[in-house]
Amino acid sequence: MRSILSVVLFCFLWIGFHTANAQTLRNTPQSQQFRLGERIIRIAEPGQLADSVNVWGDVGSAGRYLVPKGTTLPLLLTYSFGPQTLRGNEIDLDWSKMRVEINVQEYDSNNQLQTMEKFKYRFEEPFPPGMNEFVVTNDQTVTVRVKRKPSFRDYVGVVAPVISAIATSIIIIDRLGGN
Repeated sequence: MRSILSVVLFCFLWIGFHTANAQTLRNTPQSQQFRLGERIIRIAEPGQLADSVNVWGDVGSAGRYLVPKGTTLPLLLTYSFGPQTLRGNEIDLDWSKMRVEINVQEYDSNNQLQTMEKFKYRFEEPFPPGMNEFVVTNDQTVTVRVKRKPSFRDYVGVVAPVISAIATSIIIIDRLGGN
């Protein structure tokens, strides 16, 4: 009985040891290991000169990017899966009416705004002058905002609940009044 108990205990310890060390036993390629960090995305390969850039706003994947030196702004936006908008299943947006605003900000060591570049364009228009050649550098912050004009559906979504609340209040007051 004691030998069976020791074999079972040995098996549990052996399985527990290998389960606890599963992270170190994984065969993740060296260049992909840094992607495991929280919202830090490595595009540059280890040993390659890189810049660290923040991407915020209406993009597919916001976060801190480690990109190769000389990366252009459109390429950085491609890495972050491009401009995005909030969409539901019932909404079919017309991308031709969308406007994109991109701001590139850089701060000095005293947290004072040093430079700021602004680019605005519509989806059906070519990139504004200078955007295609703009090279991002270390510690810049790129913010992307997608705008669209409100549609009839947006107005109905705001006005309908207000009218419904007013009508409900009138009915409740009428019922409480005894009429």
